[in-house]
Amino acid sequence: FGYVRPSVQDLPEGELNRFRTMYCGLCHTLSRRYGQAARFILNYDFTYLAILLSDGTAGAQGAGRCYTSPIKKRPFLEPTAAMELAADESVILAYWQLRDGVADHGFWGGLKYRIASALLRPAYRKARENLPWFDRGTQEKLSALAALEAEKCPSLDAPADAFASLLSLASQQVGDTARRRVTEQLLYHLGRWVYLIDAADDLKKDVTTGGYNPLALCFATENGALNEADRQSLAVTLDGSVRAMAAAFELLDETKYTPILRATVYEGLYAVG
Repeated sequence: FGYVRPSVQDLPEGELNRFRTMYCGLCHTLSRRYGQAARFILNYDFTYLAILLSDGTAGAQGAGRCYTSPIKKRPFLEPTAAMELAADESVILAYWQLRDGVADHGFWGGLKYRIASALLRPAYRKARENLPWFDRGTQEKLSALAALEAEKCPSLDAPADAFASLLSLASQQVGDTARRRVTEQLLYHLGRWVYLIDAADDLKKDVTTGGYNPLALCFATENGALNEADRQSLAVTLDGSVRAMAAAFELLDETKYTPILRATVYEGLYAVG
């Protein structure tokens, strides 16, 4: 969704460059594994996924041109197993997000999602072969979420849990058992936060169109907005997810990516919220 991003103004230049090399490295990894079309799904969220799936180590640094920088070479990290795993999971998540867009919109409104998913389908099929268990789990969680949306579930927790459980699946191939359990918790609470932030972002549109939005069913809205008391209630819920993420984050071993993650968990998410 692009909601997970660092507090750029507070990061030293060296940390920003470290993040950029991972971002560009994931872009090159997507291109090498899935072709040029896969590069267009790249965003900050998937870059954080690559960082979380890594153990803090990074591949060799290279430099190259790309469609966003055709003249000047940019530094990037060569692919690692963690970056390849993040690329595989990112393609599957992006594909099903696009298919969800097709389902949620009419023929004309869903046309751009239909075209984008068709362009990504060859990459998705390859990623599905690489990670069949992740694709199955993603579909199961999305089906559960779709059922809740179809019945107009008047709960924040039930649909947010379905999406959070989906995102936590991304941790299952982390090798170290303790780090896998911590990463699973971190991704779960991040998923819950992302779902609710997206609901808040879409509230006015969903109230206008009649689309499912748990905030509209849990709170009173006026002109697609929450009143101040309900805004504060939602803020408490969002902050609870961030605090749970922070508790998991503090259990991770210190790595060179720790300052980037810390700036995001303690500053970036609050700024977006």
